[in-house]
Amino acid sequence: MKKFLSRYSIKYPQSLAYMLQASEYNVHDFWVWYKRVKDFRNVEQRKKLIRTPKATLILFGGYIMYVLSLILTIDFSFITNSVSIFVIGIILLPYIVLWLFILETSLINKLQKPIERRIVEKARKKLSTHKGIKIAIAGSFGKTTMKEILKTVLGQSKKVSATPDNKNTPLGIARFVEKLKGDEEILIFEMGEYYPGDIKTLCEVVNPDIGVITGVNEAHLDKFKNLEKTTETIFELADFLKNKDGGRLYVNSQNRLAKEKAAHLDVVFYGNFGVESKEGNWKAETAETDLSGTSFVLKNNKGEARPNGVVGQGIVVSSQLLGLHQVGPLSAVAHLARNLGMRTEDIELGLKNTKPFEHRLESRQESGGVIVVDDSYNGNPDGVRAAIDFLEGIKNKRRFYITPGLVEMGPKSEEIHRNIGKQLAEAKIEKVVLIKNSVTHFIEDGLKEKNYSGEIIWFDSALECFRSLPKMTISNDLLLYQNDWPDNYS
Repeated sequence: MKKFLSRYSIKYPQSLAYMLQASEYNVHDFWVWYKRVKDFRNVEQRKKLIRTPKATLILFGGYIMYVLSLILTIDFSFITNSVSIFVIGIILLPYIVLWLFILETSLINKLQKPIERRIVEKARKKLSTHKGIKIAIAGSFGKTTMKEILKTVLGQSKKVSATPDNKNTPLGIARFVEKLKGDEEILIFEMGEYYPGDIKTLCEVVNPDIGVITGVNEAHLDKFKNLEKTTETIFELADFLKNKDGGRLYVNSQNRLAKEKAAHLDVVFYGNFGVESKEGNWKAETAETDLSGTSFVLKNNKGEARPNGVVGQGIVVSSQLLGLHQVGPLSAVAHLARNLGMRTEDIELGLKNTKPFEHRLESRQESGGVIVVDDSYNGNPDGVRAAIDFLEGIKNKRRFYITPGLVEMGPKSEEIHRNIGKQLAEAKIEKVVLIKNSVTHFIEDGLKEKNYSGEIIWFDSALECFRSLPKMTISNDLLLYQNDWPDNYS
């Protein structure tokens, strides 16, 4: 009844417009969300509708349709002098508005397609004549971190430009290309995969020279349905580079699916061990991590001399990034930078400048001596495992692990969340804070299965959790926030 009545709220059209925008105007994704919503008055919880021209047009049209539908219902009932028609019209009103919204969005999308195709084709032509080295990054996780490491290190001695934020679709990349000046030495592209063929399409636009595959996991499994399709889509980057003269591909072999898929390909493997390639191996030694960052020494098997004449010292890595899982990406970028001709001292300085990126194992100290590690943009099983491993290594602090769980895990959702619970229990994290929703009870099941001896704390919403935790913590406590539960999964 609450859901039914909320459709008659004055906010109903705005809620529909927001849901469409948050779903990137994909009608299927919007419909899935719509069926899941329990109260249309509370759709905009974490974010708000951004009044872009498209969103404004849809919202304005929505309100007009809402008012016109109401007027027509009243007029028709008066003309026919029928109370029944009035009642039926009022009951059907929100559903009529819903389908008019979908029709309006579908029409606008169809009108936009030719325009978007022209913009993307213009970007493709511009990139085809651009002399800069093009690096493409694909994978279920870790793309943004890899992009930022590359940008920071390579930018130490070269002119580098990279796609901003999460602009990883053909149109997003095309908008980035529009602003290029043409004198860039290196271009870095983050590629998003949501459906089969996405990476192939992006490769045809970008025409990359070097690729990085960060790994494959259950992220977006709701859309791909199975990991085989996810793997095939991400490795469309490998297929493209295989047929390109001089193309080179880096693959994260710490990830089982990526390693197996690349086993028979001519690629450079990277991981916590360092880098392995047919030209020679670079070994990561004495790796350590804490709240100040990660350090190790990367040695190759050629015994190269450094500027000070010391042979075999290798590349000394000292990064502000947190977690031993960063050893692989840092090693890969050092190897790539050396192959692009960068000096050891420039590579080391670039690596030293790498720091936690926004909402990705980003550490900060709050009032009262409480330390917060914000990993709220890391919503995949590999990211969770890395975060828990990092927490496990921190001693002499009371550790809180706060999560609403992961989204888009598809049919593997229960298994994945039970495993998270088991990992937390085995790591002996003192406090596990869970936000109530459709998946977090599976985390509790996993905790209990491993006889978790710490405390499980429940909250009905993330906002309630954020308000309450400051009252429950003391100086020297460590709080790790894992993933953010988007509005469209509330």
